[in-house]
Amino acid sequence: MRRKLTLAIVGVTAFALLFTGAGTLVLVRRAARNEARQQLLAAARNLVTQLRDVPLDRQKDTINLVRRAANLDDGQEIVLAPSGAITVGRLPGGLTAGDLDTQALLAGRSTSGSAERGRLVFAAVVRDLPTEAQVRRLRPTPNVTVAVVLTRKVQGVNRGVPYFILSAAIFLLLAIIVADRLVRRITRPLRLAEEATRRIAGGDLSTPLPGAPDDYPELSSLTASINTMADSLDRSRSLERQFLMSVSHDLRTPLTSIRGFAEAISDGAATDVHRAADVIASESRRLERLVRDLLELAKLDARRFSLDLRPVDVGEVVADTAEGFRPASASAGLAVDITAGAGLVATADQDRLAQVVANLVENAFNFAATRIEVRAGWAGPAPGVGGAPGVGGPRQVQLSVSDDGPGIPAGELPRVFERLYQSARTPARQAGSGLGLAIVSELVQAMGGRVWVESPAGVAFAGGPPGTGRGTRVVVTFRPW
Repeated sequence: MRRKLTLAIVGVTAFALLFTGAGTLVLVRRAARNEARQQLLAAARNLVTQLRDVPLDRQKDTINLVRRAANLDDGQEIVLAPSGAITVGRLPGGLTAGDLDTQALLAGRSTSGSAERGRLVFAAVVRDLPTEAQVRRLRPTPNVTVAVVLTRKVQGVNRGVPYFILSAAIFLLLAIIVADRLVRRITRPLRLAEEATRRIAGGDLSTPLPGAPDDYPELSSLTASINTMADSLDRSRSLERQFLMSVSHDLRTPLTSIRGFAEAISDGAATDVHRAADVIASESRRLERLVRDLLELAKLDARRFSLDLRPVDVGEVVADTAEGFRPASASAGLAVDITAGAGLVATADQDRLAQVVANLVENAFNFAATRIEVRAGWAGPAPGVGGAPGVGGPRQVQLSVSDDGPGIPAGELPRVFERLYQSARTPARQAGSGLGLAIVSELVQAMGGRVWVESPAGVAFAGGPPGTGRGTRVVVTFRPW
């Protein structure tokens, strides 16, 4: 690649020099030829004027004298018959009868031009002869035209060619040096990036791609992007290992209980068979929830799920779904407060919305100390970037689920919806698979809503004291229909 880029740059430079030099040479030659023609035409007219006062026998010497003084190549006097043929005299060397515009001379007009591919210029001017010359030189020949023809070589046009070749060679050498340095600056980061991506593809994520201060901004951005990608892949791999360990633990614990009680029943060592069967059934349901949530996340990742977006009464779905948790919450000593307004119609999928509510209430159930509060109503816009309050915007349908548990540290809030993340807070009771919030985030975004967490500023419950620095609230908003 480096060789091709260098050759391309040098080739373009050489073509530009050749094109510019050839064009300049053509224009200079044309300008020099035109200037020489104008000067020669002026000299011929001046000579014709001088010959009027020169005796006939000295006119030839006068023409030669003027030719030498003006550094002309040749000068001749010719006589043209009415047919245009030359009857007396000859043309200067290098000219032919076809070069002259004889019709213009017969009409009494001066003419000029070039011959020998532009290297020789000429000028022809018609002159009037006195009667004496007509008698002595041309005798009684009627209707003849006498003209003076001067020629000159175009000098100095080709003298600049060697200097042009020398300067072109110097510029080409500089172009090679500059192109080589430029291509090295471009290809070095690309080569390093290729090697780094090859290592990343091979599983080596620990070696960062080095950058240089003099790299171009675009190449520096490419280097930074590759390093960011490697860090992200390394983090994802670490999280994947953590996730696999967590899932393995979640699978091993109920399986151990199931196997232990099953063997006890089989060996007849179980003192309370009904109690053992209840434990086996409970742990089986726990395994079933874990497998179901894992499959749900796989579907969300692959986008292999369908949404039936239509007008949905959010208050009705929230009330019906949350009521289903009241018996379990009462058994655990938790109070469940449900408030759902009427007419909260939003654009959503009813079944998926019920799944979102169920996961949020189940998550609150795991961490609540004494109370769970579920609210559905109208609210302003969702918070801005980084949790900043939203400004302006239309009203939205808002769903919130709060608990009075230990709360979440501020540094953990941005990561609570990561499927592989485990919070440092200790749940009050263990239930579910631990993947509920990740599923909530995926579903809410798929339905065009927003979801965020508020903690540990404290959650103020209806009819209770202000926030105490404990508790967590998860808020979801949807666009109204």
